[in-house]
Amino acid sequence: MTAQEILEVEQNIVDTLKNIYDPEIPVNIYDLGLIYDIDYEPDGNVEIKMTLTAPNCPMADMLLEDVVKQVGKVKGVKNVEVVLTFEPPWDKSMLSEEARLELGLD
Repeated sequence: MTAQEILEVEQNIVDTLKNIYDPEIPVNIYDLGLIYDIDYEPDGNVEIKMTLTAPNCPMADMLLEDVVKQVGKVKGVKNVEVVLTFEPPWDKSMLSEEARLELGLD
């Protein structure tokens, strides 16, 4: 797999994450700042380190399952592992500029 192909898969993963929305906030999980790290290996394995807006999020299981399912559909991805972390804890400073505008925070 060439460096360009790896970059394309990584961009497709990001694009996919931008189409997954937190059920309680009308912003995608990527722009919300819930995705801390995406580690894609050329063998097709992806590890996504992410958090939630709150540790007791009632939609956590559904959201994590959606990430695994949707990222698993990306061409070049064979296996998706989501690592849930609360370090550092999520806060509004992690919102992208686009999300801040969408939520009227700027």
